[in-house]
This record gives sequence, structure tokens and C-alpha cells, in this order.
Amino acid sequence: MMVMNGLDQWLNASEAYRDRKIALIVNQTSVTSEMKYSWDVLKKYGCVKRIFTPEHGLFAVEQDQIPVDRQPGGMELVSLYGKGFASLMPERRWLEDIDLAVFDIQDIGCRYYTYVNTLMLIMECLDRSDIEMLILDRPNPLGGNMVEGSDLEPELRSFVGILPAPVCHGCTAGELALFYRDLKGIECSIDVVEMQGWKRSMRFEETGQTWVPPSPNMPTIRTATVYPGTCLFEGVNISEGRGTTTPFELIGAPFIQAERWGRAMEAVRLPGISFRPVYFKPTFHKHSQNVCGGLYLHVNDRVSYKPFHTGLALVKTLFELYPDQAEFLHQVYEFEDIPAFDLLCGSAWYRSAIEGNIPLAKLFKRVESASLGWENTRKPYLIYEP
Repeated sequence: MMVMNGLDQWLNASEAYRDRKIALIVNQTSVTSEMKYSWDVLKKYGCVKRIFTPEHGLFAVEQDQIPVDRQPGGMELVSLYGKGFASLMPERRWLEDIDLAVFDIQDIGCRYYTYVNTLMLIMECLDRSDIEMLILDRPNPLGGNMVEGSDLEPELRSFVGILPAPVCHGCTAGELALFYRDLKGIECSIDVVEMQGWKRSMRFEETGQTWVPPSPNMPTIRTATVYPGTCLFEGVNISEGRGTTTPFELIGAPFIQAERWGRAMEAVRLPGISFRPVYFKPTFHKHSQNVCGGLYLHVNDRVSYKPFHTGLALVKTLFELYPDQAEFLHQVYEFEDIPAFDLLCGSAWYRSAIEGNIPLAKLFKRVESASLGWENTRKPYLIYEP
């Protein structure tokens, strides 16, 4: 049976939205089961007053960390991704004629994928207002049981870490919203339109949903599967595959001997994953137009695969093999003058541990402790059955 997403449920259950003054927080993933955009379905009723767009824009035209300015679409679009942290939240004037904010964007189940962070910041803006918040729920592509990753230390809160949750949080956007409401004591009406037929154990392919790329470098479900680990390379002088047709599945740099790194990773014996030595040439982004040696990640078993463990192991072995060439980046990242690797991990400890040659087992032990703590924290907010 095909899973019915929150948008279809909402449109089919009631026509009360016709009389509302709505702000949509959407991008091109806000589609019905018939592949119709939500704003196109609603526009005939004149109820949509404004559309807020997240990082990358309505149609995911812009690359990562590029301010979204002009956008195609022919509607009143307000970007929530500009040139500074303040641009991530709507100005009060954009909310004055609104009585309902509707969030409907496909998340990928990872703390540093910014769309749910946009949701949390909007919730903060609506605190103590008369504007209602509605989340139209969609599947977590990693599954509702994938909990893995490091804690977020409060001083490293950023746009890639608003939620104090592990990297793989194992929740839907609606479940996270309910958690964040209580955590921050947000006082406004927040409701979730639940999916019909979704179970936590489901793979995305089992939902019957069509994968619409939520961002320029998230073309397939395979990309989403490895992203929580290989996104860590955004904080290292290694290409994470941007500028190729398989971003995040492919990582490397000109100074890497692919076969050597491959042997080192196979020796770690990580579950559910194989590494194929490759050479590639990115057309843009890091190491553009240079041949890079690296690895292609092949996930063999998504149940046992641990993406964040894998990402840490890849970075750790890289620094062991190439101590004079591998480097952590220190430029501004997502509006913060803090090393990107620290922001992504939610702690500076992991970078220090890798630089200090701390055994990989100690890194894994810390990850597993954080994962167990979140399992207990999230329980009261889980909507869907196993």
C-alpha cells in the first residue's frame, strides 16, 4: 500500500484551508501523489499569501551556501537563506497578514540537513503569536529507527545544528517539531498532519513515494543514505563529490592514492558498506578540473550500515595515511567562523581526537553513548508505529 503523505491527507480531509491566510514553507518536494505542487493546487482558492523558501530556493537552483536572491516561479517568494544568520528567519512584516504557516519539505533524517532547522527557526518566530503552525509530514528516508551520531554542544548551535539531537535523529519533521516545541517552551498552536501507512521500519522505496531531489546534490535515495557520514568532508580539504553525478557517494583529492585508502578502510571492517577505489574529476567546487583519487561508497545492507561511524572512520584513516596533506578547513561555514567539522559533529572533541591520534574505538564509543541518550529523549514524541 502506498504511503499517503501529509499534504495529500490535508488536501483530502478538509477544505477549511480555503478560508485561511496561508504562508507556505516549501520547495520542489512539496508535491502531491499526482506530482502536483502544493502551491499550484491551492492557488485557485486565493488562500496562499506568501511562499517562504529554504536554502537552495524553491526549485533547488542554488548550490550550497549560496544566498538565494532571485527565483523562478512567478509568485511572491521570500527567501529564508541570504547573506547572514538573520536572513534565516522571516521578518515580522512578512507575517502580519498570515494566520497559518504550513511546512511541507522532504527532510532526509540528518541534523545538519538544513530544512528542519528552518522549521525550528520559524517556530521560534511564531512563539506567543496567533499564527498557527502546521507540519505536513513526510517519510524519513533513512527510516524511523536510524539513530546514530554525536551530541550537539550548546555553544556550537548553528544552522547545521539547531536541534540538540544526534546526526541521524530517526524522526519525521513533525515529530521533531513536537520535541522542539516542548524543549523551547514555544507557545503557539503546532499541529502535525500525519502520514497514512508509514512505519518506522520502512525503506523509502517501500513507501511508494516518488523521490524528488530536495537539493542540488541529493539526487537519489542512495545519496541520502551516505550523506550523514560523507557530509563531514565539507569540513576537510577533500572533495565530497560535488561537481560529479554522484555527490557524497564519491570522495577524494588529488594527493590520495585510491587503492591505498581503500585497503585501509576495508581493514576497519565496517558493517553494510564496501569501498571501491576510484579516480574522478570534479567539474566545480573543491579540486575542480583536477583528477582526484578516492573512494566510491557502496551500501550493501542499509539495516546494519552506520553512516556517521563510516564518516568518522574515513576521516580518521585519511589523516593517518596523509598527515601532511589532509587538513581541516577553518573558513567561514554557514555564517559561523568556527571549523565546519566542529559544527557538523556538534563538538570540537572529534577533530581534536583525530588530530591527537585517539583510537577509532574511542570515537565510536562516544557516538554510541549519544545515540542511546537520544533514543530515550525522543520516545514521548514518536507518532508512528515500528
